[in-house]
Order: sequence, then structure tokens, then C-alpha cells
Amino acid sequence: MIYTTCQAACPRLVADMRGIEAQIPQAQKDKVKLVLVSIDPETDTPERLKEFSIENEMESDQWVFLTGSESDTREFAAVLAVNYKQISPMNFSHSNIISVFDRQGELAHQKEGLGVNHEATVSKILELAN
Repeated sequence: MIYTTCQAACPRLVADMRGIEAQIPQAQKDKVKLVLVSIDPETDTPERLKEFSIENEMESDQWVFLTGSESDTREFAAVLAVNYKQISPMNFSHSNIISVFDRQGELAHQKEGLGVNHEATVSKILELAN
């Protein structure tokens, strides 16, 4: 979960996601979706998310950007144990967690932190993609 105006953690989280993507063999990429969900639905409109995907070269069909209502976003964040709160009009404090879901939409793995080793995350993705 990110927000596009973030200047601190989110760029690192995006870099981590891109690093994970780079470790997925080409033969399995079509079985994997990389999903970023905005915690700022007011600012992160579908149009803004499209611009963000272009700015960050994340335009392939593998990348999915989602935004929703404030209540839906809070509910999804709670399921993932992602905490966030708005601390100024354009700034949020938030958890930095990458989650992996299986094909049935069940949470299969989580890793918290920025710039951490994502070997276990990639292994779980490859296991589920088979």
C-alpha cells in the first residue's frame, strides 16, 4: 500500500517491488500480478495512478494500481495489518509491508520493512506461480 505523493518510504517500497519483479523468471511473469493499492483515494485518482505508472515505468499488464473509497481502503489495510494515518494534507505515516496472495486471494506471505532481503517473498511467489 502506497500513496503517489509520498517522498519518503513509498519510493523505496516501489523499488523493492521492482526488485521482486526482476527476480521473477520471464516464463512465470504472466502468472504474477504486482498490485499497489493507494491509501490516499482522494489524491490518487485512476488518472493519477496511470500517470504514476508511466513515471515509474510500471505500465506492463503485470502491474495493477488500485484505489477505492476511504472505508474500503481502511478495511483492506486492516486485513493486511497495514496501519496508516494522515499527518498533513499530503502526508501519511504508514506501515511498509509487502504481501503475497495465492490464486484464491488468501494471504500467503508478508514481509515488513524497506530495502530488506526479499528472497523468501520471491520464493513464495514462484511457489504459488507453479
